[in-house]
Amino acid sequence: MRLNLHIQFPGLSGSKTVLSEDLTRKPKQLTTKKAEMLHSNLRDCKAWQDVGLPLSTTSNEACKMYDAFLTQWVTWSNDASLGGIEGCQSRLQAADPDFVMGHVIINGLELIGTARSVLLDKDLDTSIKRMVELSKTQQITERERLHVEALRMFAKGSLPKACDTWEQILLNQPTDMLALKLAHDSYFYLGYQTQMRDSIARVLPHWTPKIPLYGYLKGMYSFGLVETNFYNLAEKTAKEGLALNPTDAWSVHSLAHVHEMRADVDGGLRFMEETEKNWKDSDMLACHNYWHWALYHIEKGEYEAALTFYDDYISKSCFTSGSMLDIVDACSMLFRLQMEGISVGHRWKELVKVTKNHSKDHILIFNDAHILMSLLGAKDNETAAQVISSLQELSQSPGEICQYQLCQDLGLPLCQAIMEFSNGNYSHTVDLLNPVRYQIQKIGGSNAQRDLFNLLLINAGLKSDNKFHKKLARCLLMERDALRPNSQMTERLIRKATALHYVE
Repeated sequence: MRLNLHIQFPGLSGSKTVLSEDLTRKPKQLTTKKAEMLHSNLRDCKAWQDVGLPLSTTSNEACKMYDAFLTQWVTWSNDASLGGIEGCQSRLQAADPDFVMGHVIINGLELIGTARSVLLDKDLDTSIKRMVELSKTQQITERERLHVEALRMFAKGSLPKACDTWEQILLNQPTDMLALKLAHDSYFYLGYQTQMRDSIARVLPHWTPKIPLYGYLKGMYSFGLVETNFYNLAEKTAKEGLALNPTDAWSVHSLAHVHEMRADVDGGLRFMEETEKNWKDSDMLACHNYWHWALYHIEKGEYEAALTFYDDYISKSCFTSGSMLDIVDACSMLFRLQMEGISVGHRWKELVKVTKNHSKDHILIFNDAHILMSLLGAKDNETAAQVISSLQELSQSPGEICQYQLCQDLGLPLCQAIMEFSNGNYSHTVDLLNPVRYQIQKIGGSNAQRDLFNLLLINAGLKSDNKFHKKLARCLLMERDALRPNSQMTERLIRKATALHYVE
């Protein structure tokens, strides 16, 4: 049996499905002696008590599997010697089926993946309700009670309140990595870049190198820094993380963002190639790092190289895992290539076999927008229209669901703009997208991921038959050139805009 666990990573807008038997590059089994040594270093009941994070269970095995589960999640790797996350989950549940924090970490991983919704998935809904009921029938700590409450709020779509609750935990227990991780990822979904950065800055002084997973905070902090345009400090911090853990795929990911935002394409290509051996087996994140690698090739106009990355890594991972992270990466890459005038052939038709299953999820607008791209690319106009219709309906009664609250003024114009562009209605695309361009951060994702929508507006403006739109596109290119000097893509678009101007 293979259990799918959907994992999101900041940076990432979407989830990574973890399969312990997945992705061909299965981690090499450690020797029995090494596996025993690793298991002996996992924290039992007393060890968690000693660090001020007591767990309400009498099972040492449950505590150790909680530790193993958390460690693999934070390090983006399935450890074969422990049976991967799937194996740890099974052992955790067997050791203490009523362990509240065991339910919290399992449900947290599932929810943060954004590939399943309690509104559509009865099993997930039941799992959340069982966790809540267990928390009411046992004597647990205040920290554990708050963890349950935060997940309950997240499950019902109230992400800001969930973040507030995790921050409440961190005020008293700043070394609670689970609270840090869940808050960090949720801030990413909300487009709260400053909060994502500062949530780590507040706790870093309380951590020491002796605390397990300390080094991985460097990558998390670096990512918050790069998303708030502190590129030099982000680079320095990520390199500190790599000095502590050379296989830290998230610090690599943050540095990939630094190169992307600086338009340092050649530096980015060298860095990814030089470090690939260290992060390629981090099966929860490797695909996304390859996506960043491919973006450098698109920036340079090396489209065949980008398509090779798509076919060899991104598409393969998408079909193997079915994860939301891989789905949005695949959709984004094909859409970018099409805007560059490159034919992607049959790839949309293949991709939609995976994406169509999520057309009714409506968990994140960011996800909806990418799924819509695939439906339109595959000419499945009926399902695409249903996505728009569903968003219109959800916007009428959003309740506490923060993503539904964004539908009317942001989600719908954005998705309608994607549809108009696909249908060749470039003037309508600009009219829909330009008024909300400064609001798009609210759908979450990284600056690099959301750049897709900047490019959409520019390309639509250049293709529009409206002279004002063409002028707007030229002005946006000047803006882009100021932010990313020496961008080869910007230079290509400026040449195109200049040629159109002379034709007029």
